[in-house]
Amino acid sequence: MMHVLTPEEITVAHALTPRPFASTDALLDEAAITLEAYGWQLQPEAQKTLMMGLSIQQAGCNVLVLGTPGSGRACLTLSAMKKAASQGIDSHLSDLVAVYDFTHQSCAHYLKLPVGLGAQLRQAMEAFIKALVAQMPHWVDSHGQVNLSQAEQWCESRVEALRNLLSSAKLSPFLNQITPELLAFLQAWQQAGTDNDSPMTEGLINEGFLSRFRVNVLVDQRVNLMHDLKKPVIEEKDPGFASLFGMLENSPNESAAMPDFLRLRAGSLHQADGGMLLLHLRDLMQDESNGSTLLEKLYRLMRNREIQIEDWSSHAQQGAGGNRHGALPIQVKLVMIASREDYYDCLEAQPDFFDFFPIKVEFEDRVSASEDNFASLAGYLARLCQQQQLTHFDAESVNVLLQFMHRLEEDQTRLSTRFSHLDQLVLESVAVAADAPLVTQAHVKQALSARLLRQQFFETQIRDSIIDNELLIQVHGHVVGQVNGLTHIELGDASFGSPIRITARCYPGRSGVINIDREVNMSGPNHDKGIYILQNWLSASFWALAPLSLNASLVFEQEYNGVEGDSASCAELFALLSALTDLPIKQGMAVTGALNQFGEVMPIGGVNEKIEGYFRVCQALGLNGEQGVIIPKRNQRHLVLDDSVVQAVAQGMFKIIAIDHVLEGIAHLTGIDAGVQAADGTYAGDSLMARAQAILASYRHTLERNQARLSDAQQPRDSAHL
Repeated sequence: MMHVLTPEEITVAHALTPRPFASTDALLDEAAITLEAYGWQLQPEAQKTLMMGLSIQQAGCNVLVLGTPGSGRACLTLSAMKKAASQGIDSHLSDLVAVYDFTHQSCAHYLKLPVGLGAQLRQAMEAFIKALVAQMPHWVDSHGQVNLSQAEQWCESRVEALRNLLSSAKLSPFLNQITPELLAFLQAWQQAGTDNDSPMTEGLINEGFLSRFRVNVLVDQRVNLMHDLKKPVIEEKDPGFASLFGMLENSPNESAAMPDFLRLRAGSLHQADGGMLLLHLRDLMQDESNGSTLLEKLYRLMRNREIQIEDWSSHAQQGAGGNRHGALPIQVKLVMIASREDYYDCLEAQPDFFDFFPIKVEFEDRVSASEDNFASLAGYLARLCQQQQLTHFDAESVNVLLQFMHRLEEDQTRLSTRFSHLDQLVLESVAVAADAPLVTQAHVKQALSARLLRQQFFETQIRDSIIDNELLIQVHGHVVGQVNGLTHIELGDASFGSPIRITARCYPGRSGVINIDREVNMSGPNHDKGIYILQNWLSASFWALAPLSLNASLVFEQEYNGVEGDSASCAELFALLSALTDLPIKQGMAVTGALNQFGEVMPIGGVNEKIEGYFRVCQALGLNGEQGVIIPKRNQRHLVLDDSVVQAVAQGMFKIIAIDHVLEGIAHLTGIDAGVQAADGTYAGDSLMARAQAILASYRHTLERNQARLSDAQQPRDSAHL
């Protein structure tokens, strides 16, 4: 049944906070709960699934996190990763160094060392090289002969000191090669010196040779160790070939004989070895030149569990590099964050990629409006103000912020989890409050009003056109075959509703309902679907006269950008019935809603913006208590309207009417009872549908009479003359 909504039914106006408090500062007296913990209170199932996925140590059990951007998915996931990495007894942290491979001289030899030993080894080898440079000239006599025995003795003592200092069995193969390599170089230098007349020690101090003893620390995990993490946790914010897989850095001086292993640079995958790496699927997919290749490289990494550092500078487009320095076994748990849209797009393009992501975490876009969730959001606000050193909020202002979260979701029974929108409004409200001791309800509402003004440019242009009578919209009086529909327009961050005039004309014929916008290819498939449903509902409602002898035209007046969506199908039907019955429609009442084949009114999107946009137009043209909006009853729970609309409804200056069936709407718009169909398909009395049926019957008679006259006029006349 048709229902005129009360002010309490069109918004969330009750006290939302679970208990009274003077300000959010008072909520900090409770147990110290982190900002992330409050966020997790709204995502209990996601937290449970994520922690389970992070606890699985076996290779191939990567984690996919799905959620709407702004829902806190990234920061909450990162906090969970750090928590998981701090648990357990065994440490999986290790430094990664590259040293000269004395066996394969063009390659690097990788060593995974205990945390801190990498930097210690580099420092020790730099000291060794410095001492070697100082000592080498003393081994050469005046005839250019090298005292190899003395050099060997010195080197062995130094290497033994290194063994005692570093005390790691993993370093033995490297340290064992130092003395033989030095002696071989000295012998070669001595041999070369006897074959020419060069100065005595020229070429003895050879940087190319000395570089063989240097150490390239690719990964240093001391920072993670300082933060009590047992595993590395890395977030890659700008993934590319070099940033993910490492790179061979160009030499600053091409003439310098720097070995390749010293030019190696680790990627985030190396840094996350033994731990976890956080990636965003969008960052990978949006790489215009290498997006699909990056995903393919990651796929191979997950399949083979090994990584190679390559030279991407000359092979970036091909996705394959040169100068390979051996494959390094690696074990990394990838945590991929994605929107559902990006996930399904990628799944269609590369379905095998997600075979390695068996754990799927779903972040809720909305949660129920319960006291526990209200308390969690209030606690989140308190901790946010403390963490960012913001002015605290009083209880009434928190109610407005919670109401804002209802509005984001467009649901009186649910709250949005898009924390980024809440955070932004908090910052704007604090800015409005300036030096006030507390942020009040008035400050938050002022911030919301300022935001609306910033986004009203295009809406203002349309409204001014209506006021100037350039765009024909009538909100007073009664007109036959004309109704105000409502459109929802989204332009960037601006989202607003605006009225549009829909008109209809009816006359006898066989063509049925003609949608002019469709005929000129200015309507989309969803709108066309609504027209077909309207036409079939009309035929089924008057089946006793089928096929109908009707021509009817429908059009969106002054619409030149195209029409899409079926939310105007109720308004189109009302205009058509008005034109058919010659009953005028109240122009102050705008209509939104879609109908199905049984005449039931279906819910539509953007209901708050549509109502508020039309209300502002009515305000500009003059409210007289006869204006309002007819909406689907199934949209009632989605109403979280602005205070100005609520106040106008409370004062009886604006009405919002919810209907279940299209006949309820046309009855209100015309003031005539719609009528009930009898078993034989007729409508009794002086109801609206009875009038429509009678007019359709007269259309048939008119059409038959005109066709008979036309047939008579076309008969050949008898002629006496041949």
